[in-house]
Amino acid sequence: MATALEKWVNEQAELTKPDKIYWCDGSEEEKHRLIETGKKEEKINGNPVFFQLNHKLWPNAYLHRSHPSDVARTEHLTYVCYPEKEDAGPNNNWMGAEEAKAKIRKLFDGCMKGRTMYVLPYLMGHPDSPYAKPSVQVTDISYVAVSMGIMTRMGKKALERIGSSENFGKGLHSIGDLNPEKRFIMHFPRENLVQSIGSGYGGNALLGKKCFSLRIASYLGLQQGWLAEHMLIIGVETPTGKIHYILAAFPSACGKTNLAMLESTLPGYKVWTLGDDIAWINIGPDGRLYAINPEAGFFGVAPGTSIKTNPNMMKTLKAGTCYTTLFTNVALNLKTNEPWWEGINEDTPENMLDWQGKEFIPAQGKTAAHPNSRFTVSIKQCPTISSEFDNPAGVPISAIIFGGKRTQMIPLVSESFDWINGVFSGARMGSETTAAATNKVGVLRRDPMAMLPFCGYNMADYFRHWIEFGKKFNNPPKIFSVNWFRKDDNEFLWPGFGENIRVLKWIIDRIEEKVGAKETPVGFIPDINDIETSGLDIPEENLKKLFEIKKDEWTEEINDIEKFFSRFGKRMPQEIWKEFEKFKNHLQS
Repeated sequence: MATALEKWVNEQAELTKPDKIYWCDGSEEEKHRLIETGKKEEKINGNPVFFQLNHKLWPNAYLHRSHPSDVARTEHLTYVCYPEKEDAGPNNNWMGAEEAKAKIRKLFDGCMKGRTMYVLPYLMGHPDSPYAKPSVQVTDISYVAVSMGIMTRMGKKALERIGSSENFGKGLHSIGDLNPEKRFIMHFPRENLVQSIGSGYGGNALLGKKCFSLRIASYLGLQQGWLAEHMLIIGVETPTGKIHYILAAFPSACGKTNLAMLESTLPGYKVWTLGDDIAWINIGPDGRLYAINPEAGFFGVAPGTSIKTNPNMMKTLKAGTCYTTLFTNVALNLKTNEPWWEGINEDTPENMLDWQGKEFIPAQGKTAAHPNSRFTVSIKQCPTISSEFDNPAGVPISAIIFGGKRTQMIPLVSESFDWINGVFSGARMGSETTAAATNKVGVLRRDPMAMLPFCGYNMADYFRHWIEFGKKFNNPPKIFSVNWFRKDDNEFLWPGFGENIRVLKWIIDRIEEKVGAKETPVGFIPDINDIETSGLDIPEENLKKLFEIKKDEWTEEINDIEKFFSRFGKRMPQEIWKEFEKFKNHLQS
């Protein structure tokens, strides 16, 4: 008798009509077989799916070029589908569940004719973890199958976890004809289901990524009493050997991956990597918060990554003696057959193909690599991987950090007064856009907890969930806000990168109650003498500017926060409004 999983896969095959069905086991041998298929049989935009790179310099590395119209997440085509619009909230695009299914079913009908359906059984989280979630995705492109094999724990363990159960995540994906007019990513949280068509790009096609690990999982967390968050996880080891585990949420382009793999500049301090993107947070048996990284790899932005900015990521990318590494939409150095992107080094090779496979001519003013070009690589290759990465119970959390890119106002670091005040600080956080994102520099975008594009339900209910969650555990972690990007006369006041360990040191000193702090409207801030600056060339005047709070600068900020919160109407928790009023009065007094 067929299991619920087999029945579901057969139903998808009847709809999409592939020539054959292949069940993946996630092994490295299989990845190489699929890559050979992608090199010889499958095509994207008339080109092979994979190109082999120089394996002497970049072991087991391959290049993929996506369709030119398919290079990023398509938030405007991403929907969260409930019967009632209010349940999706103003933070999501909404389409009624039945309408969405009817619309997308027509596009899936026969879309895999002439192709192979790859069945990808996978686990988000360690197979032995009580917090792990089993899922299955079907797809019709080898690039997605190989990528999911890198990013998740795929294969037999997932099948064993699903067994005869009907309780597993379901993902139907096809590249379709890659027509942007027929591109949709539909989420059905109440059915643990995602349907995606018309895109082969990571966040739209690797359904274990943002779709399941955040949008669907955040709804599961609401129902089951846990949190799925867009957060890195690190362990910071002090000179005494004590390790504190810290979560941190940053919007894109704020140095999230760099912090996750930070190379400390302070003697005796080390940073251990557990994840750079997703954290699932549960209450452990001892009543404390524990976090796991449900992923098994990094899906990172290539431009700007270098030995100078992130040496540990560069080591990770070149350590692929056991695991496959993929590069997507980077340029190709024809002389050496190496991947290349802006920021990897100071010299631009003379003989290159750009990210579309065309001759690169620097004088045209275009970039060789796409600004959103990516790498997909196993976390097992990371030289700073924590020994606790595979701990099924996760790691106990001592602190949570919220950060953004703000050139003015926001201090280098501050500590919230308590849990609810910390939720308020996360709810009001925002980040200034870059020219690459909007063609406008410094436009402020509110992004609560860095979850605005990823929360799978009404964000007012999400804030409520955070508040209620905080009542359920012992010894709540301290909550901090950081801002590495404050400027004066258009010059950064803080050096950032590896020097951010100095801010982490103050955070740990606060956790260990070794230093005091000054109360301000935005929280507790350090005495500048408690920030370790030995060896840094920072004038005391600049250090003071990093913590200045000027009343006249905050008027517009207060109004913008109020306007943002008002979008959520009556569902917005009163506790958040009370914190807002205290914050406003404190700043104005």
